[in-house]
Amino acid sequence: MDSSELKVATDSNAADSIAATSAAFLSALKAERDVSPHTLAAYRHDLAGFGAWAGRGGTQGLSGVDRKLLRRYVSYLTQLGYARRSIARKVSALRSLLGWAVVNDVIPANPAEGLGAPKLDRPLPTVLKAAEAARLCELPPTDDPVGVRDRALLELLYGSGLRVAEVCGLDMGDVDVTTATVRVTGKGRKQRQVPMSEPAVAALGLYLQDARPALLERGGGAPQALFLNLRGARLGPRTVRASLARLRRAEGAPSVSPHVLRHSFATHLLDGGADLRAVQEMLGHSSLATTQIYTHVSTERLRTVYEQTHPRA
Repeated sequence: MDSSELKVATDSNAADSIAATSAAFLSALKAERDVSPHTLAAYRHDLAGFGAWAGRGGTQGLSGVDRKLLRRYVSYLTQLGYARRSIARKVSALRSLLGWAVVNDVIPANPAEGLGAPKLDRPLPTVLKAAEAARLCELPPTDDPVGVRDRALLELLYGSGLRVAEVCGLDMGDVDVTTATVRVTGKGRKQRQVPMSEPAVAALGLYLQDARPALLERGGGAPQALFLNLRGARLGPRTVRASLARLRRAEGAPSVSPHVLRHSFATHLLDGGADLRAVQEMLGHSSLATTQIYTHVSTERLRTVYEQTHPRA
Protein backbone atom coordinates (compact mmCIF):
# COMPACT_ATOMS: atom_id res chain seq x y z
CA MET A 1 0.00 0.00 0.00
CA ASP A 2 1.53 3.32 -1.08
CA SER A 3 1.22 6.58 0.85
CA SER A 4 -1.85 7.84 -1.02
CA GLU A 5 -3.68 4.55 -0.46
CA LEU A 6 -2.76 4.69 3.22
CA LYS A 7 -4.19 8.22 3.47
CA VAL A 8 -7.51 7.18 1.94
CA ALA A 9 -7.74 4.15 4.20
CA THR A 10 -6.96 6.23 7.26
CA ASP A 11 -9.44 8.97 6.33
CA SER A 12 -12.22 6.49 5.58
CA ASN A 13 -12.02 5.19 9.13
CA ALA A 14 -11.78 8.63 10.71
CA ALA A 15 -14.35 9.79 13.22
CA ASP A 16 -14.74 13.01 11.22
CA SER A 17 -15.72 11.29 7.96
CA ILE A 18 -17.75 13.57 5.73
CA ALA A 19 -20.59 11.07 5.36
CA ALA A 20 -20.88 10.31 9.08
CA THR A 21 -20.65 13.96 10.13
CA SER A 22 -23.19 14.97 7.48
CA ALA A 23 -25.62 12.35 8.77
CA ALA A 24 -25.20 13.59 12.36
CA PHE A 25 -25.60 17.19 11.24
CA LEU A 26 -28.83 16.41 9.35
CA SER A 27 -30.24 14.57 12.35
CA ALA A 28 -29.49 17.55 14.57
CA LEU A 29 -30.96 19.92 12.01
CA LYS A 30 -34.21 17.98 11.97
CA ALA A 31 -34.43 17.67 15.76
CA GLU A 32 -33.27 21.13 16.82
CA ARG A 33 -34.54 23.40 14.07
CA ASP A 34 -37.47 21.32 12.82
CA VAL A 35 -36.67 22.17 9.20
CA SER A 36 -38.95 21.05 6.41
CA PRO A 37 -38.44 17.72 4.61
CA HIS A 38 -37.70 19.69 1.43
CA THR A 39 -34.88 21.61 3.12
CA LEU A 40 -33.45 18.43 4.63
CA ALA A 41 -33.50 16.72 1.25
CA ALA A 42 -31.69 19.67 -0.35
CA TYR A 43 -29.00 19.66 2.36
CA ARG A 44 -28.60 15.89 2.07
CA HIS A 45 -28.21 16.06 -1.69
CA ASP A 46 -25.70 18.93 -1.60
CA LEU A 47 -23.55 17.41 1.16
CA ALA A 48 -23.56 13.98 -0.48
CA GLY A 49 -22.40 15.58 -3.72
CA PHE A 50 -19.49 17.27 -1.98
CA GLY A 51 -18.59 14.10 -0.09
CA ALA A 52 -18.49 12.05 -3.29
CA TRP A 53 -16.35 14.67 -5.06
CA ALA A 54 -13.94 15.01 -2.14
CA GLY A 55 -13.71 11.22 -1.80
CA ARG A 56 -12.63 10.84 -5.41
CA GLY A 57 -9.76 13.18 -4.62
CA GLY A 58 -8.73 11.18 -1.57
CA THR A 59 -10.38 13.32 1.13
CA GLN A 60 -12.79 11.35 3.28
CA GLY A 61 -12.66 13.27 6.56
CA LEU A 62 -13.58 16.83 7.44
CA SER A 63 -10.10 17.37 8.85
CA GLY A 64 -8.82 17.17 5.28
CA VAL A 65 -11.16 19.96 4.10
CA ASP A 66 -9.46 23.34 3.82
CA ARG A 67 -10.09 26.62 2.04
CA LYS A 68 -8.12 25.51 -1.02
CA LEU A 69 -10.20 22.35 -1.39
CA LEU A 70 -13.43 24.31 -1.08
CA ARG A 71 -12.32 26.79 -3.74
CA ARG A 72 -11.50 23.87 -6.04
CA TYR A 73 -14.99 22.52 -5.44
CA VAL A 74 -16.62 25.84 -6.34
CA SER A 75 -14.50 25.95 -9.50
CA TYR A 76 -15.54 22.37 -10.29
CA LEU A 77 -19.23 23.24 -9.94
CA THR A 78 -18.75 26.26 -12.17
CA GLN A 79 -17.11 24.14 -14.85
CA LEU A 80 -20.06 21.74 -14.71
CA GLY A 81 -22.34 24.63 -15.61
CA TYR A 82 -24.25 24.99 -12.34
CA ALA A 83 -26.16 28.24 -11.98
CA ARG A 84 -24.80 30.78 -9.51
CA ARG A 85 -27.82 30.31 -7.28
CA SER A 86 -27.24 26.54 -7.12
CA ILE A 87 -23.55 26.99 -6.30
CA ALA A 88 -24.39 29.52 -3.59
CA ARG A 89 -26.85 27.04 -2.05
CA LYS A 90 -24.26 24.25 -2.05
CA VAL A 91 -21.66 26.53 -0.45
CA SER A 92 -24.21 27.54 2.19
CA ALA A 93 -24.88 23.88 3.01
CA LEU A 94 -21.16 23.22 3.41
CA ARG A 95 -20.69 26.31 5.56
CA SER A 96 -23.50 25.15 7.84
CA LEU A 97 -22.09 21.64 8.11
CA LEU A 98 -18.59 22.86 8.91
CA GLY A 99 -19.88 25.42 11.40
CA TRP A 100 -21.85 22.70 13.18
CA ALA A 101 -18.75 20.48 13.18
CA VAL A 102 -16.75 23.24 14.91
CA VAL A 103 -19.39 23.74 17.59
CA ASN A 104 -19.43 19.99 18.24
CA ASP A 105 -15.61 19.71 18.39
CA VAL A 106 -15.30 17.60 15.26
CA ILE A 107 -12.89 20.08 13.66
CA PRO A 108 -11.09 23.05 15.25
CA ALA A 109 -12.07 25.76 12.74
CA ASN A 110 -14.48 26.37 9.88
CA PRO A 111 -12.54 26.58 6.60
CA ALA A 112 -15.64 27.90 4.82
CA GLU A 113 -15.74 31.11 6.86
CA GLY A 114 -15.29 33.95 4.41
CA LEU A 115 -15.39 31.60 1.44
CA GLY A 116 -16.64 33.55 -1.52
CA ALA A 117 -19.77 32.37 -3.27
CA PRO A 118 -21.20 33.66 -6.55
CA LYS A 119 -22.97 36.96 -6.05
CA LEU A 120 -26.65 36.72 -6.85
CA ASP A 121 -28.70 39.29 -8.65
CA ARG A 122 -31.89 38.92 -6.70
CA PRO A 123 -34.70 39.21 -9.23
CA LEU A 124 -37.81 41.12 -8.32
CA PRO A 125 -40.74 38.76 -7.74
CA THR A 126 -43.43 38.40 -10.37
CA VAL A 127 -46.56 40.28 -9.33
CA LEU A 128 -50.05 40.36 -10.82
CA LYS A 129 -52.04 43.54 -11.11
CA ALA A 130 -54.89 43.77 -8.61
CA ALA A 131 -57.48 43.23 -11.35
CA GLU A 132 -55.57 40.20 -12.67
CA ALA A 133 -55.39 38.63 -9.23
CA ALA A 134 -59.10 39.20 -8.65
CA ARG A 135 -59.93 37.72 -12.04
CA LEU A 136 -57.79 34.66 -11.33
CA CYS A 137 -59.59 34.04 -8.03
CA GLU A 138 -62.91 34.13 -9.88
CA LEU A 139 -61.91 31.66 -12.61
CA PRO A 140 -62.87 28.38 -10.86
CA PRO A 141 -66.49 27.40 -11.54
CA THR A 142 -68.87 27.21 -8.61
CA ASP A 143 -71.05 24.42 -9.96
CA ASP A 144 -68.83 21.51 -8.88
CA PRO A 145 -66.95 20.64 -5.64
CA VAL A 146 -63.48 21.01 -7.17
CA GLY A 147 -64.23 24.45 -8.56
CA VAL A 148 -65.67 25.62 -5.24
CA ARG A 149 -62.60 24.26 -3.45
CA ASP A 150 -60.20 25.91 -5.87
CA ARG A 151 -61.90 29.28 -5.51
CA ALA A 152 -61.54 29.11 -1.72
CA LEU A 153 -57.90 28.09 -2.14
CA LEU A 154 -57.07 30.97 -4.45
CA GLU A 155 -58.84 33.48 -2.21
CA LEU A 156 -56.66 32.34 0.71
CA LEU A 157 -53.44 32.33 -1.33
CA TYR A 158 -54.06 35.88 -2.54
CA GLY A 159 -56.24 37.30 0.23
CA SER A 160 -54.02 36.11 3.12
CA GLY A 161 -50.65 35.65 1.40
CA LEU A 162 -50.24 32.00 2.38
CA ARG A 163 -47.60 29.69 0.99
CA VAL A 164 -49.00 26.73 -0.93
CA ALA A 165 -47.67 24.28 1.68
CA GLU A 166 -49.31 26.34 4.42
CA VAL A 167 -52.72 26.36 2.79
CA CYS A 168 -52.51 22.61 2.14
CA GLY A 169 -51.56 22.03 5.78
CA LEU A 170 -54.60 23.83 7.19
CA ASP A 171 -56.94 21.83 9.40
CA MET A 172 -60.61 22.51 10.07
CA GLY A 173 -59.83 24.15 13.40
CA ASP A 174 -57.42 26.64 11.82
CA VAL A 175 -60.04 28.81 10.16
CA ASP A 176 -62.54 30.99 11.97
CA VAL A 177 -65.06 32.53 9.60
CA THR A 178 -66.73 34.47 12.42
CA THR A 179 -63.56 36.46 13.16
CA ALA A 180 -62.27 36.18 9.56
CA THR A 181 -58.88 34.86 10.67
CA VAL A 182 -56.78 31.83 9.84
CA ARG A 183 -54.13 30.21 12.04
CA VAL A 184 -51.14 29.34 9.86
CA THR A 185 -48.26 26.99 10.68
CA GLY A 186 -45.28 28.24 8.70
CA LYS A 187 -41.61 27.43 8.41
CA GLY A 188 -40.06 26.05 11.58
CA ARG A 189 -43.61 25.24 12.76
CA LYS A 190 -44.05 28.86 13.80
CA GLN A 191 -47.70 29.84 14.03
CA ARG A 192 -49.28 33.17 13.11
CA GLN A 193 -52.78 34.59 12.84
CA VAL A 194 -53.62 36.16 9.48
CA PRO A 195 -56.78 38.07 8.51
CA MET A 196 -59.01 36.69 5.77
CA SER A 197 -60.64 38.84 3.12
CA GLU A 198 -64.40 39.02 2.71
CA PRO A 199 -64.26 37.08 -0.59
CA ALA A 200 -62.17 34.40 1.15
CA VAL A 201 -64.68 34.07 3.98
CA ALA A 202 -67.54 33.80 1.48
CA ALA A 203 -65.67 31.24 -0.66
CA LEU A 204 -64.75 29.19 2.40
CA GLY A 205 -68.33 29.26 3.64
CA LEU A 206 -69.57 27.85 0.35
CA TYR A 207 -66.82 25.24 0.29
CA LEU A 208 -67.50 24.07 3.85
CA GLN A 209 -71.24 23.93 3.27
CA ASP A 210 -71.38 21.98 0.03
CA ALA A 211 -68.10 21.01 -1.61
CA ARG A 212 -66.05 19.64 1.28
CA PRO A 213 -68.76 17.21 2.51
CA ALA A 214 -69.02 15.85 -1.05
CA LEU A 215 -65.25 15.30 -1.23
CA LEU A 216 -65.12 13.85 2.29
CA GLU A 217 -67.66 11.18 1.34
CA ARG A 218 -65.06 9.67 -0.97
CA GLY A 219 -63.31 8.31 2.13
CA GLY A 220 -59.72 9.53 1.90
CA GLY A 221 -59.15 9.31 5.63
CA ALA A 222 -58.37 12.97 6.28
CA PRO A 223 -61.35 14.26 8.27
CA GLN A 224 -59.27 16.98 9.95
CA ALA A 225 -57.84 18.44 6.72
CA LEU A 226 -59.48 21.62 5.46
CA PHE A 227 -58.81 21.11 1.77
CA LEU A 228 -59.40 17.69 0.22
CA ASN A 229 -58.53 16.16 -3.13
CA LEU A 230 -60.76 14.05 -5.37
CA ARG A 231 -60.05 10.97 -3.26
CA GLY A 232 -61.07 12.69 -0.05
CA ALA A 233 -57.46 12.87 1.20
CA ARG A 234 -55.53 16.00 2.15
CA LEU A 235 -54.82 18.18 -0.85
CA GLY A 236 -51.14 18.44 -1.84
CA PRO A 237 -49.15 21.39 -3.24
CA ARG A 238 -48.59 19.62 -6.56
CA THR A 239 -52.35 19.38 -7.15
CA VAL A 240 -52.77 23.08 -6.33
CA ARG A 241 -50.07 24.05 -8.83
CA ALA A 242 -51.62 21.81 -11.49
CA SER A 243 -55.08 23.29 -10.91
CA LEU A 244 -53.74 26.83 -11.16
CA ALA A 245 -51.87 26.05 -14.37
CA ARG A 246 -54.99 24.44 -15.84
CA LEU A 247 -57.11 27.48 -15.02
CA ARG A 248 -54.64 29.87 -16.62
CA ARG A 249 -54.34 27.74 -19.76
CA ALA A 250 -58.12 27.68 -20.09
CA GLU A 251 -58.01 31.47 -20.24
CA GLY A 252 -55.18 31.44 -22.75
CA ALA A 253 -52.89 33.17 -20.25
CA PRO A 254 -49.38 32.18 -19.09
CA SER A 255 -49.24 29.91 -16.06
CA VAL A 256 -48.32 31.47 -12.73
CA SER A 257 -47.23 29.72 -9.57
CA PRO A 258 -49.17 29.92 -6.30
CA HIS A 259 -46.28 31.95 -4.91
CA VAL A 260 -47.04 34.73 -7.39
CA LEU A 261 -50.29 35.25 -5.49
CA ARG A 262 -48.32 35.59 -2.25
CA HIS A 263 -46.02 38.12 -3.91
CA SER A 264 -49.06 39.99 -5.20
CA PHE A 265 -50.63 40.00 -1.72
CA ALA A 266 -47.58 41.64 -0.16
CA THR A 267 -47.04 44.14 -2.96
CA HIS A 268 -50.67 45.23 -3.07
CA LEU A 269 -50.67 45.76 0.70
CA LEU A 270 -47.62 48.01 0.48
CA ASP A 271 -49.09 49.83 -2.52
CA GLY A 272 -52.10 50.58 -0.34
CA GLY A 273 -49.94 52.03 2.44
CA ALA A 274 -49.57 49.02 4.75
CA ASP A 275 -46.81 49.09 7.36
CA LEU A 276 -43.80 46.96 6.42
CA ARG A 277 -43.71 45.31 9.86
CA ALA A 278 -47.36 44.32 9.56
CA VAL A 279 -46.71 42.77 6.15
CA GLN A 280 -43.72 40.91 7.60
CA GLU A 281 -45.89 39.48 10.36
CA MET A 282 -48.64 38.41 7.98
CA LEU A 283 -46.15 36.74 5.64
CA GLY A 284 -44.39 34.99 8.52
CA HIS A 285 -40.93 36.27 7.58
CA SER A 286 -38.35 35.93 10.35
CA SER A 287 -36.32 38.82 8.93
CA LEU A 288 -37.58 42.21 7.84
CA ALA A 289 -34.94 42.17 5.09
CA THR A 290 -36.85 39.38 3.35
CA THR A 291 -40.00 41.49 3.30
CA GLN A 292 -38.20 44.59 2.07
CA ILE A 293 -37.88 43.22 -1.45
CA TYR A 294 -41.56 44.10 -1.88
CA THR A 295 -40.77 47.75 -1.29
CA HIS A 296 -38.54 47.56 -4.36
CA VAL A 297 -41.39 45.99 -6.31
CA SER A 298 -43.71 48.81 -5.25
CA THR A 299 -41.08 51.38 -6.26
CA GLU A 300 -40.81 49.77 -9.67
CA ARG A 301 -44.59 49.88 -10.05
CA LEU A 302 -44.64 53.55 -9.05
CA ARG A 303 -41.93 54.25 -11.60
CA THR A 304 -43.99 52.54 -14.31
CA VAL A 305 -47.10 54.54 -13.41
CA TYR A 306 -45.06 57.74 -13.33
CA GLU A 307 -43.48 57.16 -16.74
CA GLN A 308 -46.84 56.26 -18.29
CA THR A 309 -48.77 59.21 -16.91
CA HIS A 310 -46.55 62.23 -16.17
CA PRO A 311 -46.17 64.60 -19.12
CA ARG A 312 -42.48 65.25 -18.43
CA ALA A 313 -41.48 61.71 -17.45
